[in-house]
Amino acid sequence: METKNKSMLFTGLVVDVEQMDVLIGDQGWYTYQVVRHPGGAAVLPLHDDGSITLIRQLRPAVGNLLLEIPAGRLALGEEPELCAARELMEETGLKATSIESLGVLHPSPGVMDEVIHLYLATGLSQGDAAPEAYEEIFCVRMHLQQALAMAADGGITDGKTIAALLRAERLIK
Repeated sequence: METKNKSMLFTGLVVDVEQMDVLIGDQGWYTYQVVRHPGGAAVLPLHDDGSITLIRQLRPAVGNLLLEIPAGRLALGEEPELCAARELMEETGLKATSIESLGVLHPSPGVMDEVIHLYLATGLSQGDAAPEAYEEIFCVRMHLQQALAMAADGGITDGKTIAALLRAERLIK
């Protein structure tokens, strides 16, 4: 991809916004703005009985509580699998003996460079959750099939959660 005239329009706490001109084939140069994000990791905790633990938390960007898998932003240089294990423990108190990759997700590639690394956690044991001071998180345990039905009928709207549920279903059959 050929670019020119790159400039940072905004530098924030979580994201930056960069503007650039991009050469699009024979069509010529077009101006794009890209939201730069450090990426994240998200983990679907699967219990031995076939149930999963999701979290319900306020998402100010959509003005509502959403049902999601535990997830968080990658720290600079952090391995995604370690981030997933950290977020699992912080948000649910769960610790896993196995964390398996479910691949990656590009949640909004038209405007963001964010990549979310998805994982399946098994061999779970319960400890104490330690959410961030700004988080109010409620754990919700349900059977995987119930969550898949909610994802299909719109009861779960979070993209990373829907992707992880679908990929996990194929993996564990």
